Amino acid sequence: MPLIRSSGDVDYGRLGDGYARRRRPDPSIAALIHHALGSSRTVLNVGAGAGSYEPEDRAVVAVEPAESMIAQRTDRHSPAVRAVAGALPLADGAVDASMATVTVHQWPDPVAGVLEMRRVTTGRVVVLTFDPVELDRLWIADCAPELIEVESRRYPAVATLAEALGPGTGVHAVPIHLDCPDGFTEAFYGRPEAFLDPQVRRAQSAWSFLDRADEERAVEALAADLASGRWDERHGHLRTQARFDGAVRLIVSGS
Repeated sequence: MPLIRSSGDVDYGRLGDGYARRRRPDPSIAALIHHALGSSRTVLNVGAGAGSYEPEDRAVVAVEPAESMIAQRTDRHSPAVRAVAGALPLADGAVDASMATVTVHQWPDPVAGVLEMRRVTTGRVVVLTFDPVELDRLWIADCAPELIEVESRRYPAVATLAEALGPGTGVHAVPIHLDCPDGFTEAFYGRPEAFLDPQVRRAQSAWSFLDRADEERAVEALAADLASGRWDERHGHLRTQARFDGAVRLIVSGS
């Protein structure tokens, strides 16, 4: 059997430990995804990781290349097949629906990956991702511009993915709630102190691309703004704002 390597640009063998504890499914996002999956009975989850957002009321086929992520899957989850998005080990039309949540930016060729999802799926293809041109909506762009620059290069254009999936594909903005437990960057829009925790940053792959000096500078700048009250002067309303409309997008293709 050939060696399966991570399909992405992050070594989750090094960074994946503890990922499942800090990247827990958000109920409101999960509801949107599960609704988008329609009446499907079998669902393929590509880049499945530790199993976030997998429906528990359907048969799931999980595909994930990183052993460290597979190891974090619980007994509630289906066993994962080690494979990559660009070469799915399934026959044409093998599943009713397929999903990929916050993973396409890890794929060497996102278009090839979503085309593979379309090939093996008879019904809906559902992709949760971020729009790279909207990432600077979050205040962290001010204190960590390098972070936004890294992320905007990694995420494929939403229009490119939608075009690859074909006619009838829709793109939907996904609001983020203040208590969002899924620890991606925008989840902490109203909880800025979280970014001072290195474990929180470790669960956000973009930080691993920053030079140590740039990361330390950004964290020190945020800490100073929080201590001086400058952050609250500019963004304090976010601490009680119920939702944030940022860069998260749900792409839905098929009937």
